[in-house]
Amino acid sequence: MKSGDIRNEVLKILEDIAPDEDLSDLQDDVAFREQLELDSMDFLDIVMELRKRHRIQIPEEEYGQLVSMASTVKYLEPLMKDL
Repeated sequence: MKSGDIRNEVLKILEDIAPDEDLSDLQDDVAFREQLELDSMDFLDIVMELRKRHRIQIPEEEYGQLVSMASTVKYLEPLMKDL
């Protein structure tokens, strides 16, 4: 997957987890929690959805890599390059 495809996949997951959120103005370099009403369970749901949909294991100590869209895409690029 290319970075644009990964971004779209993360957006789909966010839409499923937070259906009431307006994602049209989501800024890639701003933390998700500053832009969206996400709690820690929602964040874990994102990690679980990535695992369920794409078999990607994200160690707990690397959760900090997923704070914004830009950092999430950057983190996932090498893991999803062959998908």
